[in-house]
Amino acid sequence: KNCPIVEPMQGFEMSKFLGVWYAIEKTSTASNCLIYNITRNQEPGSFMIQQNSQHFALGLTPLKHEYHYEGELHVPDPSIPAKMRIKFPLSIAGSAQFTIFSTDYVQYAGVFSCQTLAIAHRQSATILSRSKTLDRIYLEKLRAKLTAFGVSPFDLSTISQVQCPSNDEGVDINIDKDTFSAKSIANVLRKAGEKIGDGVETALDATKKLYHSITSSEDHSASEIEKRSEEKQAQWLP
Repeated sequence: KNCPIVEPMQGFEMSKFLGVWYAIEKTSTASNCLIYNITRNQEPGSFMIQQNSQHFALGLTPLKHEYHYEGELHVPDPSIPAKMRIKFPLSIAGSAQFTIFSTDYVQYAGVFSCQTLAIAHRQSATILSRSKTLDRIYLEKLRAKLTAFGVSPFDLSTISQVQCPSNDEGVDINIDKDTFSAKSIANVLRKAGEKIGDGVETALDATKKLYHSITSSEDHSASEIEKRSEEKQAQWLP
């Protein structure tokens, strides 16, 4: 099955789109406090995108536990600047479409990503805001556009931007093209385990897929964590 056809925004200007965006709604995500920061790269038509978030499993603890996940954006056709390709280190299937279908640059934006696989595709829609909240009129506008493209807005999950940790104590997990390796990520997650208690198990297979399995704790049982894991499958697609 092919990716839905989502039309890129006409007259898009990337220079106005750069900077920090807060994710308000996103397709089936397990993350909270999800923020994107887009900056220029040295090469023309190339940009860096950093995704900062909290993972729901580590969110069972009061410590800060931020993921800093850095990828690259590339504009294949300069005449269609809103239609890009995006590549993150953990995306073993390669790059994905990254289409900005609507934005006013100062309040809201709508982004659609899709990655073609061998026998299917995986897709993700994200509604962004320059602030931690977004007026309903803009939410409805972007949802309506997704519907017109054949993308169900009912698959979107609300992302909390409240009670996001601001203290410096906790765990920072940085993943980018230069530092990514099975060994380095396993080491970082072991350190995370030391912060949040015993029972953190990390498994990385040969394809470098990343999974987290956290056993029972004093406040949260293993069955509760397993249930939340099933309900919210983390996606590495922006």
